[in-house]
Amino acid sequence: MGLIDFILHIDDHLVTIVNQFGVGSYLVLFAIIFIETGLVVFPFLPGDSLIFAASAMAANPRYQLNIWLVYLVVAIAAIVGDSVNYEIGAWSARAGEKHAWFNKLINQNNRLAAEKFFERHGPITIVVGRFIPFIRTFVPFISGGSKMHYKTFITYNILGGLLWTGLFTIIGFFFGNFPIVKDHFSLIVIAIIFISVVPIAIVALKKKISLKKEFH
Repeated sequence: MGLIDFILHIDDHLVTIVNQFGVGSYLVLFAIIFIETGLVVFPFLPGDSLIFAASAMAANPRYQLNIWLVYLVVAIAAIVGDSVNYEIGAWSARAGEKHAWFNKLINQNNRLAAEKFFERHGPITIVVGRFIPFIRTFVPFISGGSKMHYKTFITYNILGGLLWTGLFTIIGFFFGNFPIVKDHFSLIVIAIIFISVVPIAIVALKKKISLKKEFH
C-alpha cells in the first residue's frame, strides 16, 4: 500500500526524490510523464501536479532544479510518450482478437469516454485531451487504433505536448510557491480544463446549429 500511495502522490514526495537523486531527478520526471502518457494502462499517474510541483521547486534555488531543463524533459517525455501510445493503439487494432488479454488491462469506461470525445471533436482532441486527466492517456491510443495518419497525429501531438507542459511549467514556476495556489491547485486544474474545452464546445454548438438550419 505504501508503494501505491508513493506512486499516486509522487508530486508530494518530489522533495525527497530531489534531495536523494539530485540531477537524477530529471530522469524520474521523464519516466513518470512518459509512463502516464505512453502506457495506456497507467492513466492514474499525477502528470499535471508533478509538472507543477517540479516547476515550483525550480523557482526555489535551494533545490537546484533548472526550469528550462524541467520543461525540456517533461515536454520530450510527453511527446515521445504519446507517440509510443499511438503505436500501441495501432498494434492493438491490428492484433485484434489475438491479444484480447490486452484489452482486459484497460479501463473500458475511460476508453469509451475518450472515444466519444475523439469522435465529437476530431484531431484537435489530441491537443485538448492533454489537459484532461485520464482522457489524455487514451487519446493517442485511440488515434493509433483509428488509423489516423501519423503526420497528422505527430503535428497535434507536438503542439499539445508543448502547450500542456508549458502551461503547467509556467504556473508552477511563477505561482507554485504562493500558499493560495498550493492550497487550491485542484481548482486551478479545473479552470484550465474549462478554458481549454470552452472553444471546442463553441465550435460543436455552431455545428449543431448549422445542421439544424440545413434540415429546416
